[in-house]
Amino acid sequence: MSTPTLTAAPPATPLRRLGTAGVFAIALAATVVVAAVHVTQGTSSIGALDLLQLAFGAENQDAARVLVASRLPRLLAGVAVGLALGAAGALLQSIARNPMASPDTLAVSSGAYLAVVAAASFGLTLPLPMSGGLAFAGGLAAAGLVLALSAGGRTSTTRLILAGSATMLALHSLTNLLMILFEEQTTGLFAWGSGSLTHSDLDAVTQVGPVIALALLAALVAAPKLDILALGDDTASVLGVNVRRVRLGATLLAVLLSAAAVTVAGPIGFVGLCAPVIVRLLPPALGLNRHRVLVPLSALAGVLIVLCSDIALRAVLGAQAGVEVPPGVVTTVLGAVVMVWLARRYRDAGPARRPPTVRTTTVRSRAAFWTVVAVCAALLAGALVLGMLGGDTWLLTGDVANWLQGRTGRALTYVLDQRYPRVLAAVLAGAALAVAGTAVQAVCRNPLAEPGVLGVTAGAGVGAITLLSLVPLAGIWSMSAVAGFGALVAFGLVYLLSWRGGLSSDRLVLIGVAMQQACTAITVLIIVESDPWNTAKALTWLSGSTYGRVPAQLIPVTLALLLVVPLVVWLRRDLDLLSLDEDSPRILGVPLEPVRLAALGGAVLLTATAVSAVGVVGFVGLVAPHAARALVGGHHARVLPVAALLGALLVSLADTLGRTVIAPAQVPAGLVTALIGTPYFVWLLWRSRARGAA
Repeated sequence: MSTPTLTAAPPATPLRRLGTAGVFAIALAATVVVAAVHVTQGTSSIGALDLLQLAFGAENQDAARVLVASRLPRLLAGVAVGLALGAAGALLQSIARNPMASPDTLAVSSGAYLAVVAAASFGLTLPLPMSGGLAFAGGLAAAGLVLALSAGGRTSTTRLILAGSATMLALHSLTNLLMILFEEQTTGLFAWGSGSLTHSDLDAVTQVGPVIALALLAALVAAPKLDILALGDDTASVLGVNVRRVRLGATLLAVLLSAAAVTVAGPIGFVGLCAPVIVRLLPPALGLNRHRVLVPLSALAGVLIVLCSDIALRAVLGAQAGVEVPPGVVTTVLGAVVMVWLARRYRDAGPARRPPTVRTTTVRSRAAFWTVVAVCAALLAGALVLGMLGGDTWLLTGDVANWLQGRTGRALTYVLDQRYPRVLAAVLAGAALAVAGTAVQAVCRNPLAEPGVLGVTAGAGVGAITLLSLVPLAGIWSMSAVAGFGALVAFGLVYLLSWRGGLSSDRLVLIGVAMQQACTAITVLIIVESDPWNTAKALTWLSGSTYGRVPAQLIPVTLALLLVVPLVVWLRRDLDLLSLDEDSPRILGVPLEPVRLAALGGAVLLTATAVSAVGVVGFVGLVAPHAARALVGGHHARVLPVAALLGALLVSLADTLGRTVIAPAQVPAGLVTALIGTPYFVWLLWRSRARGAA
């Protein structure tokens, strides 16, 4: 998929100036109308007529109090956030020359959010300027990491999105861990994590507003150099522009604007993606590609997106939803739609499709393969024993041996009866996710992909959380069925939307990431609507946990393994060919689409049952297959058993570590796997980037 180039517009003619002015006039008029509608909504009985009378001098203390204390702060917060995120998105897309760059895809908002939550977790009550500075530092660190891993985002849209989504997952894992461990200190921050416009005064806007205004002014000053930079680095250098300095300055401005938005309202998703894209969809003859027009117009578009999302949310779900449901849920779903549209419109042949780190032709001797299998099996057996021994109560191997023979006392029997389903659930789910990841990577020809990237895990999570919220005492089979249905619906949508005269691997990944974000937003909506104060339960489930597992919950994932593993083993040679390129399987007579569909369908089934068993666990489907290929080569006959053993080993150790490191409190296994898998993923991206440059 070739990344679209943002070109500078030709010199403005009087007609174009008139057209540009007309667009601005329409945008401003629309903003005024939307703001007028927005200010009439609220939980009180004060309506549009009361506010209109107040505007014409009538005395109405109740209306004045509601306007000043609630509605005006919410309106101005939405305006400030929209301006900041719209302009930040325009700057980041220009820097990366990539229409999918935004404060969200570059993990800027996630880094800023983590910094704010970390301060709250440790009991730090910071004044607003210091909180904004902390958010700026967190966002800058996240953006720097993503841009470094993706070579600035200019070489491949897929690489940029994968680097950003993996960084977001890691940062969200850290954030969720802090909110679970410090539940009292972070009460209310879960919903705020998707954006909240609820304010009781104007302090936040009045303190952050000047920062946003100055950043917008600085962006307008730098606009001519950004126009030249859009022509290409070499051309810009010839024309006297210091490319590195301009790109660094624009990045700092974008991160500053994003941090300001997070400080005011939390991370409101994908406004920075949608606003510039909407502006660029307007006719080119209007001359809107010049940055002195693009940046402020994107800022106005951001305001319209935020305010319209808030209006729609309260119009559909009621006025009280404006307090309980974050408007970021609506903007994230809108952003997912825009990502799907962009993915279907552009093509990408970037280096992320087949990084040099994967070589299916690598050959290992049979003795080396069996040695690896034996070592992995021995390590897994040790992990099983350690899992039975470890926890808030440490046991001895003799206790386990006596329990197996039915000779332990009531206390030890109770502990081990509670512990063994957790240990087995971790092993089975880890193996299922690893096999699913192996199939997904083969079909996508992308070792940076995993079931979560295709939206399958998040779709299963939506189904499971929906059932947990509506029917807390639902049975095991109901949970597995609903999770499987959610995964199947998500996968079906991703597959159908990715099909366009054939199945593009890069398009599949990009649309899968969009589906993942949309499902995550829907999950947040379900949680805050059903039980807004009991976020620990939902966070634990969404972070992957074996807590409270019973033997019956092991049956679905066991059956899925028994059904899918033989299927994938039967398709092993076809998967070898799929991993090479698009043409080799066709030449050799492989029925390409049926094999893809069978492999991905098996991955969906394995992922859904694993989610029903242990919740949402990330990175296992990424790390285990890649580590297996590094150990035994690229042939799937060897990769599959080693990946399954490594996946089981990883989740088992993560679960044991989470149960023991801060006992009696527990860290969900999914958070531990994310914290382990993130450094590996970063190393993998950096290594493939370095080899690609070489």
